[in-house]
Amino acid sequence: MFDPDASPVNALPTVVLVLAILIVVPELIFAAGSAGFGGPSAIAWRQDAIREFAFAGVIVDDMALRGNFDFDRLKRFLTYPFIHITFMQALFSGVFVLALGKFVGEYYRFVAMTVIFFGASIFGAFLYGALLNDPYPLTGAFAGAYGFIGAFTYILAGRIGAQGGNQFQAFQLIGLLMGVQLLFAFIGGDLTWVADLAGFVAGFFLASVLRPGGWAALLDRMRNR
Repeated sequence: MFDPDASPVNALPTVVLVLAILIVVPELIFAAGSAGFGGPSAIAWRQDAIREFAFAGVIVDDMALRGNFDFDRLKRFLTYPFIHITFMQALFSGVFVLALGKFVGEYYRFVAMTVIFFGASIFGAFLYGALLNDPYPLTGAFAGAYGFIGAFTYILAGRIGAQGGNQFQAFQLIGLLMGVQLLFAFIGGDLTWVADLAGFVAGFFLASVLRPGGWAALLDRMRNR
C-alpha cells in the first residue's frame, strides 16, 4: 500500500547522501561567489578549485617516471570527483550517483559502497592519466558513478543468470552510455570517457569481490589456475 508519509530521501543509503552533499556543497559555494559574496576574487572560486583539486593526466607520469608521490598529487585522486567544470556537469553526475547508488545500496553496505565509488574514481583517474596524458583536467563524479553502474551491471547479470536468461542483457545500459559518450568524444574531442569506462570496470570487479563470499571465491579461482 502506498504510504503518503514515506520519504524518498530517507530511503537513500547514507553513503549516497554523503556523496551527494559533497557534490552539492562546492556548487553552493561557487554560486555564492558568482553572486558577489566573498569579494571580487570570489567569482574565480571555481577556477581556483579546479587548479587545486582537479586531476591532471601528467600526475601519473610524475609518479611513474619521477617518483613524485607528494600529497598534492595523491589527494587529487580523491578530490576531483567533487569539483565540476560547470553546474550542469555537477547536476548530471549527482543524478547518476543518486539513482545508481540507491539501487546498489540495496545489496551492499556502507563500506562496500564507499570502496566501489572511490575505487572506481581512483582507477578511472589512473587509467586516464596512464593512457592519455591529456592536459584537460579530469573533474566530476562520473567515474565513481560509473563504478555504481558496474556494480549495478554485476547485480543484474547475476539476477538474469539465476533466471536462466542471457547475462549479456545486463550490459545494455553501459553499452548505450558508452555509445553516447563516444559520439560526443568524436564531435568535441572529450576523452574523459576513458576514465568513465575504467570506473565501470573497477565497479564491476569490486562488486564481485565485495559480495558475501566474493573474496574467497576470487582466491579459489586464482589458486585453481
